[in-house]
Amino acid sequence: MFGLPAYRRPEPVLAGSRVKLRLPRRSDYREWAALRRASRDFLVPWEPRWGADELERRAWRERMRRYRAEFNTGAAVPFLIFDVENGALVGGITLSNIRYGVAQCASVGYWIGEPHAGKGLMLEALELVSVYAFNRLRLHRLEAACIPDNNRSVRVLEKAGFAREGLLNSYLKINGIWQDHFLYARLADSQERAPQ
Repeated sequence: MFGLPAYRRPEPVLAGSRVKLRLPRRSDYREWAALRRASRDFLVPWEPRWGADELERRAWRERMRRYRAEFNTGAAVPFLIFDVENGALVGGITLSNIRYGVAQCASVGYWIGEPHAGKGLMLEALELVSVYAFNRLRLHRLEAACIPDNNRSVRVLEKAGFAREGLLNSYLKINGIWQDHFLYARLADSQERAPQ
C-alpha cells in the first residue's frame, strides 16, 4: 500500500448523534486538504506555522506514517470528524502524549473547518473522545491547552466539562510566536457531571 504501514491495532470508531469519529485513511487526503485550504485563514492563528508543503500529498503521506506509528505504539489516537447527516469531513481531534503508570493522562488537540464552526459538532466530538479515553483507554485525566483569546475554544472546552487550571507562559509556538495558553483538564470522575 505505497509503503504506508497499516494500523496494527483495532481501529476505534466513535459514533454520536451528529458526528462520527474514525482514524484517518489515505483516501481522506483530498477532502482533508480541501477543507484545510478553505479554512486556512480561520485556522492559522491557532496552529503551529504551516509548512510550505502543508497541504501536499507527500506531507499527507508523512502525516499518515506518523499517525499510524503513534497509534500502533499507543502514544496517540488521531481521529477525523465526519458529519453523520451528510458524511462530510468537518475537522479532527487527537488524543496525544498518552501516558499510563502513575499519570494515566493524555492531551487533547482539535481543529474544525470554518464552515462547520459554531454548530456544536466539536462539543459532541470532545464528549465522544472523553468517554473513549476514560472508559476504553482507562485514563484518569485529559488535558487541553488553548490561547486565552481563542474564545470559541474556551467555550467548547468549558461546555465539555473541562476546568481551567491555570496559565502556561510561553507554552506553545503558534503561527511562529511563543504563546501563553490556558491549561484545561477533565478528570474521569467528573464524567457524570459534564454537560451533555
